This record gives sequence, structure tokens and C-alpha cells, in this order.
Amino acid sequence: MSLLDTARDVREAAYAPYSRFKVGAAIRGASGAVYRGCNVENVAYPEGTCAEAGAIAAMVAAGETTLVEVAVIADSPSPVPPCGGCRQKLAEFGAGDTPVTLATTGGALLETTIGQLLPGRFDQDHMSKV
Repeated sequence: MSLLDTARDVREAAYAPYSRFKVGAAIRGASGAVYRGCNVENVAYPEGTCAEAGAIAAMVAAGETTLVEVAVIADSPSPVPPCGGCRQKLAEFGAGDTPVTLATTGGALLETTIGQLLPGRFDQDHMSKV
């Protein structure tokens, strides 16, 4: 199964009773293992979890900390990019040239990279003194 097909499948498990906007994400770790995540809403809106964050949490829980590919899918008119927080989360675990496929359930695709999604990212180098 392709990474995008995995994201498409897990999207169906999303818990989105308020927005009805289901999102699925799949990431491939450096080991080749695939991790899935879907959005999980909460009536207290800021307390929800994005699909990308769920997939990253599954990867870390499995003992991996490097991702090498990302796929995200939603039922929208055009491919939906990750929110700002998820862009930073992806950048924490992936390189700037890590491929990201954004897709719609209707078949539209946008191929990009973590670096294109988050230019000028904040990283650990900013935390050390020169």
C-alpha cells in the first residue's frame, strides 16, 4: 500500500464531529515503517489533535525519531497544507528536502518538501550560543 493510500485509509477513522473535516496523514520513518494519524477534534477546539501530529506521535512511540516521507489527505477543493504547528513538528523530525505529498480525496496532488512548507525553520542550532 502506498503512503498516500495509507493516509486515505486512516482518514476514515478521524474523529471530526464538529467540523466534519477529516484529515489523514501517514509518515515513513527512516526504518521504512509507516505510521498513521488522523485528526481528533474536541468540543474545546484548541484541544484537538492534527493528523500529522498523531502520525508523528505514533512514530516516536515506536522508537523512531526520523521521518523520510509524508502524505496528507483531506476532502477539500485543493490540497491542504499542514498548519503552522504541524509544519514545525514535521521539521523537528525530517530534513528540509523530505518529500511531502498533499492530496485531496478527489485526486488533486501537490508535491512539496518540508523546507518549502517551512522556510527559515526554527531548529536546534538556534538554541546554542555561538
